[in-house]
Amino acid sequence: MFFLKEPSDFTISRFIADQQDRPFTYSAVGATSETPPHGFVVDHNRIQLGRGLPLYERAVSGLKRWQQFDLGWVSIVPGNIPIEIGMTVAVKARAFGTWSLNATRIVYVVNETECFGFAYGTLPDHVECGEERFMVEFNDADESVWYDIIAFSKPQHPLVKMTYPLARMLQKRFARDSMARMKTLVI
Repeated sequence: MFFLKEPSDFTISRFIADQQDRPFTYSAVGATSETPPHGFVVDHNRIQLGRGLPLYERAVSGLKRWQQFDLGWVSIVPGNIPIEIGMTVAVKARAFGTWSLNATRIVYVVNETECFGFAYGTLPDHVECGEERFMVEFNDADESVWYDIIAFSKPQHPLVKMTYPLARMLQKRFARDSMARMKTLVI
């Protein structure tokens, strides 16, 4: 959903409430943990954040607080939602002089000894259709810490379909900015 000015807290609350029980907009729910479906563009971005268990713990803490979205032009609203299956949030973004809210729901959570992450999927009021997974991994062999984003998507909103190259540019910018943000969280 697009806006000419930043949506108010009331508008955001109403938007999320309207999406709460809506179905996902794609059938391959959970496919970021396996093989992404055909017919979608797949993006995979990965960066080493550093080394050491304390660094890994800081990265996991950031992910649990949605800090990979604290980018200035993108945020998660509301920002205090716990990372749990079934939780609905909106990605609030500002680009090209407009604001947008994009409804998503957490599909699965990975909470293992050496990796933590989650995936969310798109709901009807999202400009794209697909799923995105955010993961922090600890490699016990060399103590390296990695941030990994994988997504599959295709345009859903008519305006995004018409301006698809711009949408792809914003998707790539988000991945780049999110990786840089995670890097700053662990220093």
